[in-house]
Amino acid sequence: MTVYAGQGDAHRSLALLWGAPEEPRAGRSGPKPGLSVDAIVSAGIAVADAEGMAALSMRAVAERLGRTAMALYTYVPGKAELLDLMHDRALAEIPTGQRASDSWRDAVTAWAEELYACYLRHPWVLQVSQARPVLGPAELAAMESLLGALRPAGLSPLRLRGAVAALWQFVRGLAATTADARGAAAATGVADEEWWAGRSARLAELAPDFAERFPLLVALQSTGGGAPQDSHREAFRSGLAVLLDGIAVRQPSAGEPSVGEPSARQPSAEDPSETA
Repeated sequence: MTVYAGQGDAHRSLALLWGAPEEPRAGRSGPKPGLSVDAIVSAGIAVADAEGMAALSMRAVAERLGRTAMALYTYVPGKAELLDLMHDRALAEIPTGQRASDSWRDAVTAWAEELYACYLRHPWVLQVSQARPVLGPAELAAMESLLGALRPAGLSPLRLRGAVAALWQFVRGLAATTADARGAAAATGVADEEWWAGRSARLAELAPDFAERFPLLVALQSTGGGAPQDSHREAFRSGLAVLLDGIAVRQPSAGEPSVGEPSARQPSAEDPSETA
């Protein structure tokens, strides 16, 4: 299930995201006390965390708050605007600003760990398409934080965009795989151990020469071990290390502008088209 952000009214959505004062609306009385945009967003996140994106609706959010769906529309125009607010609120959990670190690698690793953990706390965020960014303050602050962490690496603007795209997509992709693995047993009714045991036995019958046909794959698998969550975590750490190794050797070539020059165009948050 893929959901596109930014489908609501741009004027209202951005005003809500950036905390602009509510404009007076003719012929409509002010909202009754006891409800707020923050409360509605929190309830929306609670619904999505507990039941998934498919369960998110204005009615479901209203029920969690003990209100009617109509009561919510005074504060939030609709589900599209609510989703933008929820997405930005989730990303606000990622710490921003200067990171106390001895190296840019440590700073980027900390940023990646925090984004990875955020995605796993709120797996529904992974269903929000990156085709169009929300353009909220938390989303942009997360991008600014990554740029700040990478700045000491001395990358040119072109290579910086590539590094940002690779890092964000790597974290997002591994988080999606981990989230899917966590939900597989509940969704299918079959535990991972049972699923693998049944297919491994059948595969051994159908391909008795499996080890001879795929020796490298067998060798790689033999080096694994531990619980599935451990393998996901190890894949995250080792894959991130490979990316950082690649960034470390991509020093600017002669004649390339340095990051921070006025002509350098910064990439948009979570937008692959801007970072490709």
